Amino acid sequence: MPVLNIAILGSQELCRSIGKHTDSRDVESYVFKEGAGPDRRILSLIRPLNFPERIRPLLSALNVADYGIIEVNSIDAALGESMVAFSSSGIEHGDLIINPKDGAWIDPDKVNLVKDQAGLSSWNVHHQMPDLNEYRTALLGQVKKQNSVGELLVSIDQHFVVKGIGLVGIGYVRSGILERHENVEIYPKKANGIVRSLQVMDDDVDRALTGDRVGVALRGVSDDSLDKGSQIISEGSNLLTRSEKSRLTVAISVFQSKTPRAGDVIHMSFDLQFFVGRIESIEEYTMVVNWDRPIDLRTTFDKPPLLVQLDAGPMRIIGPVSNIQMV
Repeated sequence: MPVLNIAILGSQELCRSIGKHTDSRDVESYVFKEGAGPDRRILSLIRPLNFPERIRPLLSALNVADYGIIEVNSIDAALGESMVAFSSSGIEHGDLIINPKDGAWIDPDKVNLVKDQAGLSSWNVHHQMPDLNEYRTALLGQVKKQNSVGELLVSIDQHFVVKGIGLVGIGYVRSGILERHENVEIYPKKANGIVRSLQVMDDDVDRALTGDRVGVALRGVSDDSLDKGSQIISEGSNLLTRSEKSRLTVAISVFQSKTPRAGDVIHMSFDLQFFVGRIESIEEYTMVVNWDRPIDLRTTFDKPPLLVQLDAGPMRIIGPVSNIQMV
């Protein structure tokens, strides 16, 4: 069913006015459904918690989002970092909603200037909070049927064991189609299992398409086969490559004041995974990174992985990765 995954940095009040609160972990989820059957359209809002104190929840939301919303309460370093993060994630469409704190005033021209500098020139700027019914309707107009081509990849962010059912993972179909009774492999545990059943937005389904948030019940696997960040692929697929060292091509953000150097510890956010590595060497936009453990990832992608440096002060975004080669 067509769904628009929206990463939103905004208040709970704004989110609740658009969709129903369904889940809370390091991000909150809000869902709005319109219609029924194949014509149903879904808005799925992903609201990271504790930004700017913690950046990982924002990066996880950006990993899977197609659209962005930022509620602008003030113009500060956190706003600039969030805009650069959305831009670096390739989120070309979104809204900046000006909603100052405590009756203050925010200059829309400044917001436009910052968004253009950050690479969000195609985003809309709302000078005030829009009529939320009309705004929801406009968002529904952005919902498009996903193109479910490519090899299957499901990225998991939650997992638990249900009595009488077994191991269940919840995550996003990043590419391809996941079908009930399909034979699958789970990484990094290298476990093999069978899809017992599927749920998309609380509906039992026979298949889950690219973009769907899906619940996957598995059989033939041990209860510890899934972790946060686990990847599910079709049995026999060669989509994922395992490596301890990678050569990365990175578009380093012009706003990054701390130049990455050999020996620096960096993190890469990709498909709901958060890798830790140390730069072995760097030359212009190419760096060789030694990972702290063997990693499993795809090396072809439409949505870029993001490199960050957690000790880089108010601008932790290094930039998007355009190419990955295993060394």
